[in-house]
Amino acid sequence: QVHVVESGGGLVQAGGSLRLSCAASVPIFRFNVMGWYRQAPGKQREVVAVFTGGGDTTAYAYSVKGRFTISRDNAKKTVYLQMNSLKPEDTAVYYCNGRLHDEEYWGQGTQVTVSS
Repeated sequence: QVHVVESGGGLVQAGGSLRLSCAASVPIFRFNVMGWYRQAPGKQREVVAVFTGGGDTTAYAYSVKGRFTISRDNAKKTVYLQMNSLKPEDTAVYYCNGRLHDEEYWGQGTQVTVSS
C-alpha cells in the first residue's frame, strides 16, 4: 500500500527556517512527480516545489524561489523541503504529494505558521 507521511511543521518567526520531511512507503524513484503543496486559509491548494521526471528535474513556485529547496534521499525514501527566510504569507498547511502512474497520494498535511 502506498502512502506518504509529512513531518516537521511548526511555529517560527519571520526570517526563520524549517525543514519538512515526507516519508514514503515505497521507493520514491517510482513516483513520476513528487513534492510539496500548500493551502492557506481561504485559498486554493498550490504547488510549492516538486520533482518531475522521476526526480530528474525540479520546479518551484515563483513565490518561494531562492528561499525554499526541495531535496531527496532515495535510501530513506524521503523528500525534504528546506524553507529559509520564511514570511508570514508562507503560513499554510503543507502537503506532500506523490503521483504514481494514474494515482495521486496525499499526506495528512503539516501546519507551518510564520509569525511577524
